[in-house]
Amino acid sequence: MLKILIPTVMLIPTIWLTSSKKLWSTSLASSLLIALISLSLLHCPEETGWTLLGSYMATDPLSSPLIVLTCWLLPLMILASQNHISPEPINYQRTYITLLTSLQIFLIMAFGATELLMFYIMFEATLIPTFIIITRWGNQSERLDAGNYFLFYTLAGSLPLLVALLFLQENISTLSTLTLPFLPPCFPNSYAHKILWIACLLAFLVKTPLYGVHLWLPKAHVEAPVAGSMVLAAVLLKLGGYGMARVIYILDPLTNMMAYPFLILALWGMIMAGSICMRQTDLKSLIAYSSVSHMGLVAVGILIQTPWGLAGAVALMIAHGLTSSALFCLANMNYERTHSRSIILARGLQVIFPLMTSWWFFMTLANLALPPTPNLMGELLVITSAFNWSWWTILLAGPATLISAAYSLYMFLMTQRGPLPQHITNLPPSHSREHLLISLHFLPLMLVILKPELVLGWTS
Repeated sequence: MLKILIPTVMLIPTIWLTSSKKLWSTSLASSLLIALISLSLLHCPEETGWTLLGSYMATDPLSSPLIVLTCWLLPLMILASQNHISPEPINYQRTYITLLTSLQIFLIMAFGATELLMFYIMFEATLIPTFIIITRWGNQSERLDAGNYFLFYTLAGSLPLLVALLFLQENISTLSTLTLPFLPPCFPNSYAHKILWIACLLAFLVKTPLYGVHLWLPKAHVEAPVAGSMVLAAVLLKLGGYGMARVIYILDPLTNMMAYPFLILALWGMIMAGSICMRQTDLKSLIAYSSVSHMGLVAVGILIQTPWGLAGAVALMIAHGLTSSALFCLANMNYERTHSRSIILARGLQVIFPLMTSWWFFMTLANLALPPTPNLMGELLVITSAFNWSWWTILLAGPATLISAAYSLYMFLMTQRGPLPQHITNLPPSHSREHLLISLHFLPLMLVILKPELVLGWTS
């Protein structure tokens, strides 16, 4: 673990001491090296599943792919941000890259924590750099409202979790994820324990986000700069799913009874969020609402508590992280040229950017879970396990997948096809940096399907 954490920490003095001319290239090369080293975490020879076990940190098949995704995303965020951050004063550039690096440090420590209290502290620490990135480098004046929504939704949801963790520490004397699965059930069927059950899961359901407590997400996504949108979609939403997977097994036997309303809300939320996508005119808002729809399926997979459901949820988290991040990058490339996020104003771009259109096409197909993408593998596993749990779930999951395909194709056709408007004929061409950025999203997405056990969590 330290072989990733120490180089990431040392990246901060590197950013501040390197010359202004080499700032972006040095930080990109260093972060890419850390990302390549992190791939070694995917090798897990031990029968117990735990590797790099220390006093406070360890990795297992559930956390390893998420740590690798976190490390992989930092060089991509630096690549995506270079065009619109480089005109700023040099100290602002250094601060921006430092905030992205600190976010990676907190996320690695959150995913690697073996103590639930340490996980909670790191879970909350990620709010600070994200809040600064949204409110300082956001696009419109509404960024302050978006930052406040993001901060207070997450804080209000996670304070009951802190109380629940302190109560557990008092009663069972440990919060270690190594020992908790082997303890007898600590949530008997009483009213006080039902409130504790909700307190334990509320923070993660807000972060995931469950439909109903999702209003912070579109605001934060739309107003954030491209790196903020990427890290929100790719990793910060996964903190919710990861936290649920970690605590769900200590909440038995209550989960079997208490999970029903949340499962129904997640499945209904998939249809509602998909329907909202169908009438969006803002490109980033459309991609943000599609995240609500996909993460609803992740919540369903984890709450059902079957091996297939959990495997599908983890696979879907990784696949959605790469796909959604790439879509935000593509939306940002459109925005940098047309200076508008509106789908109505910028269309027919296939005529000017044929290669960019092919990237849009591939990522749209990944978003609607076309074979052979890991998105399909994750969705099939979750929907199959949900159908096996109760055949009624297909009444909501079936239409949700159809709506998902419909809004993905709507997004592609509206931005790329049709007549080219007169006001956007004179646009700057696409750069090799942008094609490298999308290909670094696309390659891992395609390579994962060759060895899917890397992203199937404990079931592998």
